[in-house]
Amino acid sequence: MNDLEPMPASYPVDRAQSVPRRRSTFSRTYRGLITHHLAPGPDVNERERERRRRVRQDESLRLIDDLTNRPLDPIYLDSNLATHRDTALSKWSMRILCFLVCIGVGFLGSLFVQQLHSDPRREVRASLASQLETSQSNVDTLSGQINDLRSKVEDQSDRLDVTGSSETVLNDEMASGLVKVTGEGITLTASNPIAAANDGANGALPRESAGSHLRVITDGDLQLLVSLLWQSGAEAISINGHRLGAQTSIRTAGGAILVGLDAVSSPYRIEAIGNSGDLSASVGRKRLGALYDAYQDAGITLQVKESKGLTLEAAVVGDLNYARRAE
Repeated sequence: MNDLEPMPASYPVDRAQSVPRRRSTFSRTYRGLITHHLAPGPDVNERERERRRRVRQDESLRLIDDLTNRPLDPIYLDSNLATHRDTALSKWSMRILCFLVCIGVGFLGSLFVQQLHSDPRREVRASLASQLETSQSNVDTLSGQINDLRSKVEDQSDRLDVTGSSETVLNDEMASGLVKVTGEGITLTASNPIAAANDGANGALPRESAGSHLRVITDGDLQLLVSLLWQSGAEAISINGHRLGAQTSIRTAGGAILVGLDAVSSPYRIEAIGNSGDLSASVGRKRLGALYDAYQDAGITLQVKESKGLTLEAAVVGDLNYARRAE
């Protein structure tokens, strides 16, 4: 008991001299009170006045006593005197409001989660793929019209027996890809891994995979194979039916490989006219063993087939606007 801290000193106040509790003007029961002031008491004698004077001399002790024993404000105590009763209408209104707020928050949350799970890039890919297919069909149509017009021009030239249709000019046109050619050669087929081919079904780009990146055939691989065929004596080459001419390039645009302006996809069928034995040996496993092993580890397949008769269409050649024949 001795370890407990002593209670602070308190100075009791006589009931006759205690501070009256007055209700504030904003109280609900203010209007129902009969009086708001302390009734005047009887006169006190001189001794009582002296005692009150002595008490007022030490106002600091009274302030500490009030803060310690009576910390609550009288107006705050007065606000708790009146009872606040909520009506049934206010209760049900608050419940309905809370219910509507919960429904709104849940609906917005479900929309947000659904938006997070959706993949907006898939729709963009599908739209771009449809635009690419439309553009490709238009290019194919225009290429066919150009070939028809070129054949008509050749027929008219043959009828008129123009000097430009000599054997030398014809050989130059065949070498540059301006005319349709036929002859023996090989067909080299390169195919991407099966996993990379399946990615295109869900709208993904051909060079993307759902998980880790896959090793697929690039424009550099096609350029390497074509260069080996040119080096081995190929006289005419086409990729997936698109003839390589003097102005034809093999490049990557976005996620597709373009041969000139035409998009090609796996399997890539490279047809080359020339000595079938030499061409087959230039791209065979015996000469390109390391390349075949790297392709096999990545799942890429290469197949070479010799053919006695291949027919390659003419290449699409652009118009000449600045070049002129030198005298």
